[in-house]
Amino acid sequence: MKSSRLLSILLLLQNRGRMTADELAAELEVSVRTVYRDVEALHAAGVPLYGDAGHGGGYRLLAGYRTRLTGLTSGEAEALFLSGVPGPAAELGLGPALAAAELKVGAALPAPLREQAERIRSRFHLEAPGWYAQGDPVPFLEQVADAVWNSRVLEVRYRRWQEPTDVDRRLEPYGLVLKAGRWYAVAGPGPRTYRVDQILELTATEERFEPPAGFVLAAYWRRYEADFLSRLHRGEAVVRLSPAAAARLTGPAAQALAATGQPEPDGWTRATLPTESLDQAHAAFLALGAEAEVLAPPELRDRLAATVHALAAVYDRT
Repeated sequence: MKSSRLLSILLLLQNRGRMTADELAAELEVSVRTVYRDVEALHAAGVPLYGDAGHGGGYRLLAGYRTRLTGLTSGEAEALFLSGVPGPAAELGLGPALAAAELKVGAALPAPLREQAERIRSRFHLEAPGWYAQGDPVPFLEQVADAVWNSRVLEVRYRRWQEPTDVDRRLEPYGLVLKAGRWYAVAGPGPRTYRVDQILELTATEERFEPPAGFVLAAYWRRYEADFLSRLHRGEAVVRLSPAAAARLTGPAAQALAATGQPEPDGWTRATLPTESLDQAHAAFLALGAEAEVLAPPELRDRLAATVHALAAVYDRT
């Protein structure tokens, strides 16, 4: 809706300062011509917004102009309070700041929206880590977050999985990502991804850095995840699955089942599923027990058969 888009332009300029028509169009997913019309509408409404031509130009608000939060809808107010995850905020040392911010935003909301936002907070709780896994201690998380915020170089001793395991690194931390309860630092040069809980020693320096021009943390992470999955699932297995086994599949395996599954007369499904390694596939299909039959590759089928025979011998009491 146009009114919502006009408010978005105001908030973008209020938060980011000067922005070009092209930048606004990209952010709002509209044409540059639409941005021009919206700017004219804001001018007509008396908003002190003006533009500069030439290199380094763009639109900006008159210094000191601030809009209020009266444009928040009910859904937006609810989402705002739902987005505050107290656990990760506390890990970053921002727990008190998050609580204070919620109080201030709540005080600025009209009474009906404030009541709905409070109801959301009382009925939903977001927890990042999965079941059966305690979060690993992350002793240097606050220092890494401070370096991200202040663009300061870190000198760290880092433990990686390959030899030599313990290495010294100079990091320019561009951002932090919380994935499945685990914190990752995206840092230059590179950039590359580091598990924060694998930092053994850390020294914060006074040296400053500038992230690469055009670097966007969310875009980098999407590419990183896609590349990680492509490298992770290098093999595949042809299997037969009972309905119970098929229902237990999740993630890439469930996606592959949906794409390649072919029903068979006995009610089972034949499919080609991605695998990481022989060891990983052996453990995964063994966990499905007699609800799955591996048809290929032969080495995986033979290894499972050998394990089943060994188990039968262990449990044979005759």
